[in-house]
Amino acid sequence: MNPESKSSRLQNFIDNPRKALWTLSVPMMFGMMVQTVYMIVDMIFVGKINAASLTALAFNMPLVFLGLGLIFGLGSGVTAVIAQFIGAGDKRSADNSAEHAVVLGVVCAIFITFVGLRWGEQMLVLLGVPETILPLAWNYFKVMASGYIFVVLSIFFRSILSGEGDMKTPMVIQGSGTILNIILDPIFIFVFHMGVKGAAIATIMSQAVVCLIYIYLLFVKEHAYIRFAMKDFHFSQTILAKIFKIGLPASFSMIIMSLGGGAFNRILVSFSSDAVAAYQAAARIDHIFLMPVISITTGLVTLVGMFYGAKRMNLLRNIIFYGMSRSALIGISLGTIFFIFAQPLMGMFTDDTSILSLGAQYLRYIVFAYPFIAIGMTSGRVLQGLGFGMPLLILTFLRVLAISVSLAYLFVFIMGKSIEWVWIAMIISVILSSGVSIIWLRFKLGIIERKVEVKQPEAIVPEMISSIPFGE
Repeated sequence: MNPESKSSRLQNFIDNPRKALWTLSVPMMFGMMVQTVYMIVDMIFVGKINAASLTALAFNMPLVFLGLGLIFGLGSGVTAVIAQFIGAGDKRSADNSAEHAVVLGVVCAIFITFVGLRWGEQMLVLLGVPETILPLAWNYFKVMASGYIFVVLSIFFRSILSGEGDMKTPMVIQGSGTILNIILDPIFIFVFHMGVKGAAIATIMSQAVVCLIYIYLLFVKEHAYIRFAMKDFHFSQTILAKIFKIGLPASFSMIIMSLGGGAFNRILVSFSSDAVAAYQAAARIDHIFLMPVISITTGLVTLVGMFYGAKRMNLLRNIIFYGMSRSALIGISLGTIFFIFAQPLMGMFTDDTSILSLGAQYLRYIVFAYPFIAIGMTSGRVLQGLGFGMPLLILTFLRVLAISVSLAYLFVFIMGKSIEWVWIAMIISVILSSGVSIIWLRFKLGIIERKVEVKQPEAIVPEMISSIPFGE
């Protein structure tokens, strides 16, 4: 695409922020749709082995995401920083930020691989995995930990492309990797008789392919607007501090969510191992709702970063309200569907009556929290795009540990309530934390608007940004 048409494409983004949000979000949504299908199919395949394998996989989920939580958070910091530099017209700093992301990815991958292989089994025990299931759970996790390098680098590469507004390329790459994963799953699980360990091998092999595709496109074909000059890499404490300032709170937020998932497993296992399997299986259904919401909020990080970098506060207000309202409407719509079809949806994973019943019960409670989850996620990610990472961390701590886990513990172990009170604790925490997030966002926007001089429409974004591909 020639520079003139690129400039026209960018001007269309500025002229119609709402259309821009969908331009950025829809490709990611399709990519996540394929990923969500994989997560569901993966659990279906494992559930076909036996109930013990399904439970082993369920116990693994918080631990797997504990390691990746750090990476997802730093990746979102990379996205926000690159978007802000591009919006401000500083391409060299945007390039250098991407180079820092690659170095950071390698260091982080080595660290979490070592921790996972050294202490992973002990952490599974701490999460309450029964002795009869521990060998299955450890067989899965040690394979996942061994291949973290591919997963970590892929996340950072995707974050770099998202920062420049290219959501289409990651969607195609991740979607291809997920399809490969779905093909490999039954081969390793059933043909090679590897069981739950085969599911992990299929995941790592597909992620290795994804990582190699990213490397080829970014370093060999130079597909992106961002350019890498790793041989001439210059360390910048300012850039690294900026990534950490925005990304680390998000990392700790995801770690808190993983710890919360582990805490809920410990609470639920006091009822039965089936309760853990039901909760984690039903959480896969939650991902169908989270998929479009995460896509919209990720698109918001890019647009908010660019509009804020260009000092266009009028566009910020417009796109924030639009993104939040659409996310909430999606939550209401999908929540209604899940409430009605909870039983058959859970029937995809298992025919175990106990797991099926508990999972359907969870869904019929948690759907009432969906609109509030959408509001809270949007507020936190917008604040992140504006450069405020700490609110997301505090809001996550408030929702997951301070309220949700604490209330669930109170209801179950102090008051002796039944299992549905665990779901009620989750709903209460989401409603309260979303209210706090809205107040926080309004407060920060007010401060920013008083400091920023709003530019005129003809001085929207520096001319140099006309070469951004935006997914083309």
